[in-house]
Amino acid sequence: MKKEEKEIVIDALAEKFKQYKNVYITDISGLNAQKTSDLRRLLFKQGINLQVAKNTLIAKAFEKSGRDFGNLATALAGNSALMLSEDTKAPAKAIKEFRKKGTIPALKGAAIDMDVFIGDNQLDALLTLKSKNELLGEIIGLLQSPAQNVISGLKQGGGKIAGILKTLSERPEEENN
Repeated sequence: MKKEEKEIVIDALAEKFKQYKNVYITDISGLNAQKTSDLRRLLFKQGINLQVAKNTLIAKAFEKSGRDFGNLATALAGNSALMLSEDTKAPAKAIKEFRKKGTIPALKGAAIDMDVFIGDNQLDALLTLKSKNELLGEIIGLLQSPAQNVISGLKQGGGKIAGILKTLSERPEEENN
């Protein structure tokens, strides 16, 4: 590969690292052509971009992207394939689902927003991560809960007072005295 071609690959990868907040490094080297095609189909359906490149080019693209990948470059050994996704857990789910057919792909590492996970033993941790939107939804729900209780209480109390006033106003005049 010529230097110009390498620069094109590095630039393209750096742009993808800017575009996608979630980067998984996997090893799919043991897959035959049919299984690789099946994996690509599964990933495509889930909105995951699969990219294969040389480790040195991936490492240079990490640097060029301007993002902090921490020690994720240490996972770049042997054959590497990148899974890029907007969804935090989608690649982890896809790996888990595809493993039902065998033990590949192996997770080498992942960068989720600003956090780095190294090793295949981190797959279950990645599956339990909550996305930013899920966390924001939970926080908003927690904040809304007390306010909704107060409003509900006021509505119920107001209905009781209105009922009492209506009952008193409907009584004959002599009973009110």
